[in-house]
Amino acid sequence: MYLVFTTNYFPWLTIIVVLPISAGSLIFFLPHRGNKLIRWYTISISTLELLLMTYIFCYHFQLDDPLIQLAEDYKWINFFDFYWRLGIDGLSIGPILLTGFITTLATLAAWPVTRDSRLFHFLMLAMYSGQIGSFSSRDLLLFFIMWELELIPVYLLLSMWGGKKRLYSATKFILYTAGGSIFLLVGVLGIGLYGSNEPTFHFETLANQSYPLALEIIFYIGFLIAFAVKSPIIPLHTWLPDTHGEAHYSTCMLLAGILLKMGAYGLVRINMELLPHAHSIFSPWLMIVGTMQIIYAASTSLAQRNLKKRIAYSSVSHMGFIIIGIGSITDTGLNGAFLQIISHGFIGAALFFLAGTSYDRIRLVYLDEMGGMALPIPKMFTMFSILSMASLALPGMSGFVAELIVFFGIISSQKYFLMPKIFIIFVMAIGMILTPIYLLSMSRQIFYGYKLFNAPNSYFFDSGPRELFVSISIFLPVIGIGIYPDFVLSLSGEKVEAILANYFYR
Repeated sequence: MYLVFTTNYFPWLTIIVVLPISAGSLIFFLPHRGNKLIRWYTISISTLELLLMTYIFCYHFQLDDPLIQLAEDYKWINFFDFYWRLGIDGLSIGPILLTGFITTLATLAAWPVTRDSRLFHFLMLAMYSGQIGSFSSRDLLLFFIMWELELIPVYLLLSMWGGKKRLYSATKFILYTAGGSIFLLVGVLGIGLYGSNEPTFHFETLANQSYPLALEIIFYIGFLIAFAVKSPIIPLHTWLPDTHGEAHYSTCMLLAGILLKMGAYGLVRINMELLPHAHSIFSPWLMIVGTMQIIYAASTSLAQRNLKKRIAYSSVSHMGFIIIGIGSITDTGLNGAFLQIISHGFIGAALFFLAGTSYDRIRLVYLDEMGGMALPIPKMFTMFSILSMASLALPGMSGFVAELIVFFGIISSQKYFLMPKIFIIFVMAIGMILTPIYLLSMSRQIFYGYKLFNAPNSYFFDSGPRELFVSISIFLPVIGIGIYPDFVLSLSGEKVEAILANYFYR
């Protein structure tokens, strides 16, 4: 393998993709001075990466340009023309910044992990690289490789640092996601090899290529299955509650905050951009599945005794809004889906962090065994209550704006008749009524009543400075986006209009 530099730009994207995993591999060569050195090293690398991303975004990215920016094109493997192609646009910059923010806080949340901490922190940094690589890839084969880079770190983090049923959950996770990856690989190779003697995996080339409708539908179904596992879309969602129920809460933050968003990103980036005719055919089905998912997951969440599984099903329910926004084929709906990706990334990560820190104190995970925690831990009670309100889409919070924009996207869609639109909105409204029921009952079971308060040895430590810092750091963007959503919508607006104008409105 060799690299040939073929661009005039400084390779910013290559640096931010390669830095975490290469710096993470140096963890194994650090001197043996306990876990403190490893923790600070990991947090420093994550923070440096986040600062570097912020610098690139502020000084090298033009918001009003829908085209690919900071493009890099390197010849990697000459034998079959494999390129290292990276580039970002309005759709990828938001998830990349979200990845940097949540991963940095997750490394801080992983402070209590002491067993095999070198390997644990290396795996977190390896995930960091894979996630940023997926969001910035402009080559389908490279996208697949970055997509796969996620699997082994998550499997090891789950199977080595999970709960009692960790091996069952890890096996279920790898079977589902590796099974979905087979469909992704077949789709990537099929599109890349179609219609030419020389295979091409370049996004720009493939976006301008036309396929017979039957073949486009076959490709679309393959990609849809792969992204439905990751998103997750029912009925391919059952790995998620088990994984969240057993994983360490810092891993849950990465899963809920970033990993699920990769599936939604793939739906827009590949299914919408590369296969627009098939997307037009499948979009009514996406709307139906998204609507069913909101109701089904909200109802199932209410029946969960396990705190982390209840939050996991709430994630599945909120992902339904993203699917509906993508299926609406309107700039409003698609912008709403993008805003929900960012919003739920913050809220989901925060709820899992708070659930994990409460477990650290009381060593209980079943809701019917809890109660009366509001008095001993008032700071944690306050943050849990505020972020639960954000999750149930309280006005002034990011979730409310995202779901409202998705509603407007359905109403303004020219693709659907009036009666189907009214029916979908009605069912979504029922889902939005169920959301406060399961979230408020969760808060009531954890914090109110007298169970733990009257129990012997019922004194617990409240949130410390580290935990308060993580909670408040996530809360600030949630309230900021809720008050001024244009900060996020300005990232995606131009690119969304370009996608719809180029592929759907022509």
